[in-house]
Amino acid sequence: MNQQTHVTSAEERNGRIDHIRRLLENRRFEEAEQAAGMLEQSAPADRDGLYLLAVSQRYLNRIPAALQTLERLQHAHPQFSRLYQERGHCHVTQRDAPRAIEAYLSAVNLNPALPASWSKLEALYRMVGDQEHAAMAAGHVATLAGLPPEIVTATALFSDGEFDSAEKLVRSFLNNHDGHIEALRLLARIAMAQGFFDDAEALLATVLAKVPDYTAARLDYARVLMNRHKHSQAQHELAGLLNTNPDNREIKTLHATALVGVGQFEAAIGIYQELLRDAPGAAELHLSIAHAHKALGHGRESIDAYHAAVDARASFGEAYWSLANLKTYRFSDREVEIMRSQESSPGIGLADHYHLCFALGKALEDRGTYADSYQYYQRGNALKGGSANFRMEPIERNTRLQKQFCTRQFFAERAGWGAPSPSPIFIIGLPRSGSTLLEQILASHSQVEGTHELADVPRMVHELQLGDPDPADPGYPRVLTRFTAGDFRALGEKYLRETQAYRTGKPYFIDKMPNNFRHLALIRLMLPNAKIIDARREPMACCFSNFKQLFASGQEFTYSINDVARYYRTYLELMTHWNSALPGWVHRIIHEDVVADLEGSVRRLLEFCGLPFESRCVEFHRTDRSIRTASSEQVRQPIFREGLDQWKHFGPWLGPLKEALGDALSRYRDP
Repeated sequence: MNQQTHVTSAEERNGRIDHIRRLLENRRFEEAEQAAGMLEQSAPADRDGLYLLAVSQRYLNRIPAALQTLERLQHAHPQFSRLYQERGHCHVTQRDAPRAIEAYLSAVNLNPALPASWSKLEALYRMVGDQEHAAMAAGHVATLAGLPPEIVTATALFSDGEFDSAEKLVRSFLNNHDGHIEALRLLARIAMAQGFFDDAEALLATVLAKVPDYTAARLDYARVLMNRHKHSQAQHELAGLLNTNPDNREIKTLHATALVGVGQFEAAIGIYQELLRDAPGAAELHLSIAHAHKALGHGRESIDAYHAAVDARASFGEAYWSLANLKTYRFSDREVEIMRSQESSPGIGLADHYHLCFALGKALEDRGTYADSYQYYQRGNALKGGSANFRMEPIERNTRLQKQFCTRQFFAERAGWGAPSPSPIFIIGLPRSGSTLLEQILASHSQVEGTHELADVPRMVHELQLGDPDPADPGYPRVLTRFTAGDFRALGEKYLRETQAYRTGKPYFIDKMPNNFRHLALIRLMLPNAKIIDARREPMACCFSNFKQLFASGQEFTYSINDVARYYRTYLELMTHWNSALPGWVHRIIHEDVVADLEGSVRRLLEFCGLPFESRCVEFHRTDRSIRTASSEQVRQPIFREGLDQWKHFGPWLGPLKEALGDALSRYRDP
């Protein structure tokens, strides 16, 4: 095969990478450079190909070419630690100690399991007379030397995102070293990085049962608890760590984040500001303070803190996007100019890049420059979607299985099962469908607690799936057919118990996780008296609003016009099924109807929930509460009408969306 042809498969690519590595091992550097150069022609952003090209060039003493290759590698893969290590090697060859030290530090900050970088740092620090830092580097060299080589290698692989390779190596090591503490902790960190938080929690609990005073493992455990939205438990763990490590900035930062998780924003701001006094240039701390002020409705304070984050780091895309995401903020000409300059900078990182694209999309939309705005939205979605690795097929398959197993007869045979509490009110639908407005209306009622998008139901589903399900035979929702009345009652009681941390004693509370529409069978069986509100919005407006929204996490379906249309269609398909299988259980509210008749919509909503009418629900914008979603500033104003037809400004570019939605454009109001 001609090596210059396009790389057509992972197998072919891996074969070419292995071939280049063998050439380097055999010191055939010219051939290695040629092979790596040919790979770059067909796969210009291949991480390992660019890295091996730079290594080949360094061995050939072509240092300027190697440094140029590493620049390209950094642009495509800025979190790859070994590129910085290789840059350090290049600077050592050039006898440039300051730049070499800077490069090696960048490497070990990303990946602490790089013995070569630590050894070079020790030698360089001694050479420049910095004995304190030389001793620090020597300590890291000694620590790594005291670990099994397999764990050091696996840690390095893990730090560079090679989770599968790291996991295989750790599991192989554990087969011969059962219960090894560092191996178990590393396996937990790998599980956490892949989203298997239940596995990580169990592994870390095992580690801490054996070594209760292992601070790093307990800190990992607190992180897992927070990822599982067990913020109260995380607070308990972090409080214990702070007793023995009162000056540890990492623990303090995580403690503040846990406080945010349980809604104690003022306390969190206090900790962030304390940390900021010792590091006034820490852009991420300014950002965290701004987010907390935003949740509390402190508009001016949040804007000032976002500006401080940008002042601390000019390319901080997330800070610019957060300003745009206020929905009420308008960028100045100077800010737009700066954002354009940063977005087009060749050294911009991926996350900063797509955040800036979405921010520019919003800034230019506000100015009526719709063609340029759409280009930035499109570019941001391509950048973000390209890193999401999302596929619609599992979602559509799950919809088919829900319809197959969860029929009207299935529910009739299980009538009365579950925990009888009527307290939960679930608001479901798609994001950007008006659900935050409905939440604010209900949370304005004296008997209703407003919480936020609780992750408890998705977490239960993940546990029911037993990790990564077999794509050919997924365990969920089939597993629901095997559960007993006692099983579902226990699940309902568990849900009520674990969501108690978000409540203050009111009779009812809201769970506003939009994607719970995919899990109404589970909700019905474990909480049969819960109220379900379906927040629905006209499909073009809803889908395009999602397409131009950059979410903090999840919602990967929104980064493609085709995927967001398919997701809307499967949502309609599944809601039609629930309305047939569970007639009358779901109350549908169309956003455009709420805007047209606010009081009538509010009265019908409260009647469905069994609540007396209260005028404060119509004056929802006066309610003072923390709100975390993208619509937080909008629902602090009277009814928001301006957004109903905003998508029409982009009509010339939305033909593919209309085509992909098909008959959903007309049937979204059907029963």
